[in-house]
Amino acid sequence: MTKNLYRIGLVSIFFVSLALRFWGLDRFNTLVFDEVYYAKFGHNYLNQIPFFDGHPPLGKYMIAVGMWLSSYIPFWQDGVNGLTGELRSAWSYRWVNALSGSFIPLIVANIAYQISYRSSFALLAGLFTACEGLLLVESRYALINIYIVLFGLLGQWLFLLALANQKTRRNLYLVLAGVAFGAAIATKWNGLFYLAGIYFIWCLGWIWQFITNKNQPIDNYSNNGISIGFEQTTNDNISLLNKLTQINIGQVLIFLGIVPTAIYSLIWIPHLQMNPKYGFIQVHKEILGFHERLGGNTAQVHPYCAAWYKWPLMIRPMAYYYQTAQSLNDPLPVLGPPLPTGAGKVIYDVHAMGNPFLWWFGVAALLFLLWMLMRKIVIPLVKKQHSSLPKQLNIDTWIALYIVLNYAVNLLPWMRVSRCVFIYHYMTAVVFAFLAIAWFVDQCLCSYYRPLRIVGVTICFIIIAAFIFWMPVYLGLPLSPEGYKMRMWFKSWV
Repeated sequence: MTKNLYRIGLVSIFFVSLALRFWGLDRFNTLVFDEVYYAKFGHNYLNQIPFFDGHPPLGKYMIAVGMWLSSYIPFWQDGVNGLTGELRSAWSYRWVNALSGSFIPLIVANIAYQISYRSSFALLAGLFTACEGLLLVESRYALINIYIVLFGLLGQWLFLLALANQKTRRNLYLVLAGVAFGAAIATKWNGLFYLAGIYFIWCLGWIWQFITNKNQPIDNYSNNGISIGFEQTTNDNISLLNKLTQINIGQVLIFLGIVPTAIYSLIWIPHLQMNPKYGFIQVHKEILGFHERLGGNTAQVHPYCAAWYKWPLMIRPMAYYYQTAQSLNDPLPVLGPPLPTGAGKVIYDVHAMGNPFLWWFGVAALLFLLWMLMRKIVIPLVKKQHSSLPKQLNIDTWIALYIVLNYAVNLLPWMRVSRCVFIYHYMTAVVFAFLAIAWFVDQCLCSYYRPLRIVGVTICFIIIAAFIFWMPVYLGLPLSPEGYKMRMWFKSWV
């Protein structure tokens, strides 16, 4: 694939993502789901009104900036409401989220390219991320989860760029990565998982060097690829992740330790100046206490509580908005309870759910990568067969390590969380499932075996078709009761 064709593909993915996020952005002239908090908090920042929230302030800053800038934009100002505390259009507190979320598929694509140097893999990763429902829903409303994913992935991409460069440019990218990681943590504390993933990857690089240096490998570039008919990685295309040991502990401490901490602390300054009731230490104690007081994962606490093990298979998504009308000609319902059962002929539903087949295929691809790692790395280590380990892993093995490790780091900590959690907490991990299925499909499409190429094309078709099929519940488009039931495949989805 030529560079120009690759760039055209990236630009096309971006504009599709942008169009989907801005189309009908002001459809519901009200506060949807947690907009009742975050849009109001944005207003509070603009008007110097003290308040307390159970999360760091950056996400609310972003919403406030969008509200402030919108007062200087001479369009999209129809349909105002006063629900934030001042007359504003719904577009004003949503558009920055929509713009920010549009960049996530591009960042995922660039991460895929940096860990593989395969443009086909990168475009598939970007395309699949653009065909994701939960990211789309979260981008279209004044919510803050999208910024964890945006800044966390940006930090990881910048770190990978640092690996690809030397000296001054490397240090520059490391500084920028530290800034991005600090911003992710300053949105919600679980943004720390993205930085933790880089820590683990870096440590793994040094551990691997220590283990393999003890033994003279039989073949430094032994075949660690897939042996079921996929195209094998060439020996002269070694992953950037093998350069991890070029980054020393001093760089990690400064650029990925001190810089994120400094950025995180600085971001708090405007909030603390406006809210002098709590100092920096005390506000963190209050936030921790807030989360500890929340109830457990039961329907009695919240009807959409869903423990971590329910997320990968999308057992319990949640409705952010649900209203009914008697006909398409009726004004869009924004306030009050739905019509009585049977009276509503048109359903408007915004469902925080992923693309089901993208998620399910992603889990299957992750299990495949885990099996590959077990067979090629874990089993030889357990059996102490160090001589069979290559000094430098090839690209596909490192890709598997990067994806599986980051997915685990972003999911497994939730096992110890006893408070009520929701499916949107899975957003930080699920993007790595998209990378996994994109890698698998890319391997299929590059295979010499026609049946595998057919499998790859079929998976692509199913993911795109599923996205189109469930798009009405991502965008809140009108549905008949039959059309709504057709998309709610399981009782736990409602």
